Amino acid sequence: MKMAFLFSALLACAPLAARAADTGAPLRFVLIPKTVHPWFDKVNTGAHAAADLLARLTGRRIEIEYRAPQTADVSSQNDIIERAVATHPDGLILDLLDEKGNHATMQEAVDEKVPMTVFDSLPPEGMDVTAVGADFCEQGTIAAQRLASLIGGKGEVAIMMGVPTAPNHSLRAQCERTAFAKYPGITVVATGIDNDSIETAQKQAAAVMQAHPDLAGWVACDASGPVGIGQAIRESGRTGKVREVGLDNLNDMIQLIHDGVADSSASSRPEMQGYWAVVAAWQRALGQKTPKYIDTGIDVLTRKNI
Repeated sequence: MKMAFLFSALLACAPLAARAADTGAPLRFVLIPKTVHPWFDKVNTGAHAAADLLARLTGRRIEIEYRAPQTADVSSQNDIIERAVATHPDGLILDLLDEKGNHATMQEAVDEKVPMTVFDSLPPEGMDVTAVGADFCEQGTIAAQRLASLIGGKGEVAIMMGVPTAPNHSLRAQCERTAFAKYPGITVVATGIDNDSIETAQKQAAAVMQAHPDLAGWVACDASGPVGIGQAIRESGRTGKVREVGLDNLNDMIQLIHDGVADSSASSRPEMQGYWAVVAAWQRALGQKTPKYIDTGIDVLTRKNI
């Protein structure tokens, strides 16, 4: 009821020009994540939930086209964006793999007057694009501080990067390092790169722990990293010896917390990101101004609350 009231208020406040733009034809938004991944499936679920509610409230159908690169590859993502722009959708909803690498393709969308919204990311500097997501620095800081507390403020730790060029992944890593730097007894001894692949993260984590037998704990910068780390910890028989604080709310991450392999997870809310990205895209499609940033918040998941 509250959400329906909110959307009714948004409709009532819509400028006349925006209402005139509503011809009754379906609105079509193309949702392009970083790669095929369970986390983005949750985003897609939230996006469809918002589209369904808006359609019920307005009587105007909203189509969500989900087009995910098979791997986290910038050129593949740019190709998908270019092909989407060529179809002149009512909006693009993007999670950027590389702010600089995606810039030229995003500019093509601007030139073709295709509105854009980004989620789980930050827009290129100077582009008038609404960003939807959690505070990435806060998320990384929460994870690092929880790990520091778990290991008593001393010991060797490692960071698992996702895609190093991704704005959200690199910002989390930067803020994790800043948080660890406040503890003179903590040393970051290794940084893995998993490119948003659980299998790669598992292999990287196993290699790091073999090279650093005194490793005390792990944090990650993406949703795949902590799952792979947890698998490596379990397989090496180091559950309880190497501590982990993960990110996000994949089912595998929740199971690792439940099993005691991971302590907790600083989780963004992917369903909510997809939901509000569609709301912002809908407002843009109707010619309305949208916020610069929509913060969807962070959940700290532990064995007590999962």
